[in-house]
Amino acid sequence: MATHALDVLRERGFIAQTVFEEDLYKMMEEGPVTFYVGFDPTADSLHIGHFIPIMAMMHMQRAGHRPIALVGGGTAAVGDPSGKTSMRPMLDRALLEKNAEGLKSQLSRFLDFSEGKAIMVNNADWLLKLNYVEFLREVGAHFSVNRMLTAEAYKQRLERGLTFLEFNYMLMQSYDFLELFRRYGCRVQFGGDDQWSNILSGADLIRRKEKEPAFAVTFKLLLTSTGEKMGKTVGGALWLDRERTSPYDFYQYWRNIDDADVENCLAILTFLPMEEVRRLGALQGSEINQAKKVLAFELTKIVHSEEDAFAARAAAEALFGGAENGADAPTTEISPERLAENRRVIDLMVLCGLCKSRGEGRRLVQGGGVQLNGKALTDPDAEVGKGDFGADGLLLRKGKKVYHRLVLRG
Repeated sequence: MATHALDVLRERGFIAQTVFEEDLYKMMEEGPVTFYVGFDPTADSLHIGHFIPIMAMMHMQRAGHRPIALVGGGTAAVGDPSGKTSMRPMLDRALLEKNAEGLKSQLSRFLDFSEGKAIMVNNADWLLKLNYVEFLREVGAHFSVNRMLTAEAYKQRLERGLTFLEFNYMLMQSYDFLELFRRYGCRVQFGGDDQWSNILSGADLIRRKEKEPAFAVTFKLLLTSTGEKMGKTVGGALWLDRERTSPYDFYQYWRNIDDADVENCLAILTFLPMEEVRRLGALQGSEINQAKKVLAFELTKIVHSEEDAFAARAAAEALFGGAENGADAPTTEISPERLAENRRVIDLMVLCGLCKSRGEGRRLVQGGGVQLNGKALTDPDAEVGKGDFGADGLLLRKGKKVYHRLVLRG
């Protein structure tokens, strides 16, 4: 069983890259370490992609280390080019401040900000007061443009166009790390692996300016087994705000993920012991649905509350008639394009194998033997649209006992 905080993060699958790892291990063994993660307030809520660093912060705080949650009221005014094919929309100061307050409220649900514990800061407090010429002399002199252009965040954008505004982002984020080192003795920055160049530059700036050790650690992004980003729903991102994504829809998203993604999500997104994670991840066939229920419940409990998790689970079982009727139904994923080609219910029945032909499907519907989301169908030419798919998908029933769930993805 891993006990060192970095070992815990590595065992659970968080860590993608580090620098000077042996020195970092030694420093963390000698006593509590102050570290930070930045969150730009481009919206008034965090989404599931932010939850990986939040979980890492919780693991670190449980191990006795001190987190700094930095809300990027200053950096968000410029916009991070990482992973973007075009410049982010420019947000005004009032909206950035409103979004920042929303993020602060959410982060307070996951971290202990009481006296002597975690710290919350907004980089607008120092970035908006900087003298540009002084900033260039103090910070810009330590950055090689040639080296910056090799960073993935900039390299991807060169052909499409990279503004000088965005080119400053790396310097600003690096300065954040330097400022937090000077103010709070912060030695480590955590972030997503798409932030590697920015985080590494900040650690390097501290080593150059202060002649002190500083460290960069990045986490793997939340991807499916096929390499696609998780957390994308028909309605957009999977938000941590209950007003944007209800606890029920949040629960159902995890209840319906692919079998191949269950173990990784249990390891990274819950606090279950790794022995239990491996046991659940090893389940096969229909039994893997039990693991999905555990994942959905545990994650909903962390993000919302235990009460919300119980309510979401009960609502899901009520909608699908209990575990024996629909909660463990075979599931087929369908793209919007595929749906457009198979809009009739009888087409979908053939597609997912509930019947062998449209003729058979037509006879079943006319005979009253087909239900859609719990309602009996009488029109064999009835069509299905995106609005018929909830976060839990669409449920077809043939006869009294044969169920099939369709989930819209993309």
